[in-house]
Amino acid sequence: MLIWETQIRSFVIYLKIEKSLSENTVEAYIRDVNGLKNYSLQIGKNSPKDIEFNDLTNYINQINELGISARSQARIISGIKAFYKYLVLEDLIINDPTELVELPRLPDKLPVFLSVEEIDLLISAIDLSTNEGHRNKAIIETLYSCGLRVSELVNLKISDCFFNDNYIKVTGKGNKQRIVPISNNAISEINFYVLGYRNKMEITNEYNNILFLNRRGKTLTRVMIFTIIKELATKIDLKKNISPHTFRHSFATHLLDGGADLRAIQEMLGHESITTTEIYTHLDKEYLRETIINFHPRAK
Repeated sequence: MLIWETQIRSFVIYLKIEKSLSENTVEAYIRDVNGLKNYSLQIGKNSPKDIEFNDLTNYINQINELGISARSQARIISGIKAFYKYLVLEDLIINDPTELVELPRLPDKLPVFLSVEEIDLLISAIDLSTNEGHRNKAIIETLYSCGLRVSELVNLKISDCFFNDNYIKVTGKGNKQRIVPISNNAISEINFYVLGYRNKMEITNEYNNILFLNRRGKTLTRVMIFTIIKELATKIDLKKNISPHTFRHSFATHLLDGGADLRAIQEMLGHESITTTEIYTHLDKEYLRETIINFHPRAK
């Protein structure tokens, strides 16, 4: 008999080894499948093979009634679809009950990005009288210069920085590596931080190769990066709700605005699909539309 627990364990191995997905992504998939498993056991269906289209429809209606957002519902359904595709791939089931299940329509949600002036204001608000200030300036410059995810930033290794050739090697989602150019500004700030602060710290062998460290000589957490950025936004009274990812969006938007090729931006961001990168073309059009509405005399 096809038992939920057994197949979920096999699915985890498939996601990690075959698909090379990150721990966070795998956890999200399993959380989604476990939700369906719990529902199926409640209605007396002890195997994923017993689930039919009507069961899935009822389950989706149930999570909809809980007030879960369309975006979260879409993620849950995608996780369940991936699980059943795996079962078909392994010849564990013949018919996929999720085949006719449609994802909820999502509203167009364009990412927030900063202007060059706003980024300069944030950087100028950093207190450089402290040792951490120079580290924070190097962090912001690196996020914006390279378009890194926060997880990529906190795990960036000194041995992956090739400043003589103006690039860094980044380990992204699924442990996939890519080469990203780095600006002279970012290199200058990193060198200043390393020579003036990091080299004077007591660092254990475990963290000796990690570039950005906290005051105890250990890896910075994602939360700490969020906190640094939120505090700077408060200092300059920035009305936008920003996060480390905002610098990634700004990086891509400014490159596109400057005429960069979309495929090159995809490569630098580490997007698996060009469609993910194409959101920045929509963002650019939306920015142009708002500019016309706000400033063209015939639009007023």
